[in-house]
Amino acid sequence: MKVIFILDYIGVFVFAMSGILTASNKKMDFFGGYIIAFVTALGGGTLRDLLLNIEIGWILHTEYIYIAIAGATFALLFKKAFKYFSRTLFIFDTIGISMFTILGVQKALSMELPVIVAIMLGVITATFGGVIRDILSTEIPLIFRKEIYATACIAGAILYVILHQFQVAESLNMILSGCLIIGIRTIAVVKKLRLPLLNGNI
Repeated sequence: MKVIFILDYIGVFVFAMSGILTASNKKMDFFGGYIIAFVTALGGGTLRDLLLNIEIGWILHTEYIYIAIAGATFALLFKKAFKYFSRTLFIFDTIGISMFTILGVQKALSMELPVIVAIMLGVITATFGGVIRDILSTEIPLIFRKEIYATACIAGAILYVILHQFQVAESLNMILSGCLIIGIRTIAVVKKLRLPLLNGNI
């Protein structure tokens, strides 16, 4: 369980960095930037917990709030070191979605929910903080565009569920599933792979 909490903390930290760097790129003020960082880091998990009708994680464990603030502050302090916003945001976003997907699936499976629900909750946990971030930043959410984003989360969630069914060691399962998400997302960006658009010519 300690490993799970560590991964969760890392996910919150890097998503908060992603959020405040997006806000900085949009030239928001400090208050707006920290709000964006907070919803990016904790929005997906909050929605998941609401759907599961359980105590919201950051209300029960307030350290998540401080970790989000720390991640945002760290990104601001070293913003000049991040020369390329898009590349930096991509790295943080990819690490974040891989961790949050696995954590979302784990929580659902621990409650003995159906596999399909576990996969959906994993994707929600990973992506909906970014959805809120993009909406507040007046961007079309990344998962609704042609980039391969949520698809990578789905693939990683499915692999996690399969390996879980075969009783693969939890740590190894997390590594393999996380690497699959990171790998798919990275290859898709490098190779410029895209999903087809809904333009009426399906």
